Amino acid sequence: MSIITFREALRQAIDEEMERDSSVIILGEEVAEYHGAYKVSQGLFEKYGSTRVIDTPISEEGFTGIGIGAAMAGMRPIVEWMTFNFSLQAIDQVYNNAAKMRYMSGGQFSVPIVFRGPNGPAEFLAAQHSQALQSIYCHCPGLKVMVPGTPYDAKGMLKTAIRDDNPVVFLESELMYGWKGEVPQKEYLIPFGSADIKRSGADVTIITFSKPVKMALEAADALAQMGIETEVIDLRSLRPLDEETIYNSVKKTNRCVVVDEAWPYASVGSHIGFLVSSACFDYLDAPVQLISGEDVPMPYNHSLELAAQPSAAKIVEAVRSAVNR
Repeated sequence: MSIITFREALRQAIDEEMERDSSVIILGEEVAEYHGAYKVSQGLFEKYGSTRVIDTPISEEGFTGIGIGAAMAGMRPIVEWMTFNFSLQAIDQVYNNAAKMRYMSGGQFSVPIVFRGPNGPAEFLAAQHSQALQSIYCHCPGLKVMVPGTPYDAKGMLKTAIRDDNPVVFLESELMYGWKGEVPQKEYLIPFGSADIKRSGADVTIITFSKPVKMALEAADALAQMGIETEVIDLRSLRPLDEETIYNSVKKTNRCVVVDEAWPYASVGSHIGFLVSSACFDYLDAPVQLISGEDVPMPYNHSLELAAQPSAAKIVEAVRSAVNR
């Protein structure tokens, strides 16, 4: 094992896949000569050259379409959006071309492409640049959606995404790029639809993904001091979803708290709450609780910005409520 940052784990995955397969390319704003807005692609331009590490104009719809066309022609593009807020400019390409092409062509075309970049709130980015957009991509049949929460998961999941023959939306977080964790030096893959139990417990199940995994583990430590043992499930894959792991945990603990950075209305978190309430109704001793972003545009004021997001303190409060403490 080596201890590396989240961005280094992503870079290793891309580098190893580009070295293994000459059809893997990366394109996006500033990915080449500037080494990526968040330095994920640092060093790749020097190693692989301008035909495989490609700087693009500031036109998400345009270079996303080019990536989809390249995938249909036999390449394996990685499209980096500087932020998923900007992916809204390319939503027609993703929904109506990438996601539907295999179905509409009767299987004649596959679209092996990865769309990746930071998603969700960071700091001081205000209303137009702090959106958690995972529910938009989970909503569309034909897309796979992955959300790593650790450097270990980031590397193994990205390698899986690059090798897949379907379009994959790969959601990261700006604040996670500097996080460190253990990553094996030997090759490994993490399959789609495989949640990870980050902490075992018997009293309450906390279900989350991406950046809030760290909040959930911090909350679990605090709750353990109160005599409440929580089980923390990191979904890792939102579509396909590992429902079996979710239900087995809730049937064991009889209580469930879901944490999602997005707005609550029609969110991934609210859908998981529905699934748990439906599949585990006879096992639940308390209503499923959802900790989400507040249903407002993100404030710029830092105190209000923090108040509008999930936190370890909010998770602790929800768990205590679930166990009547």
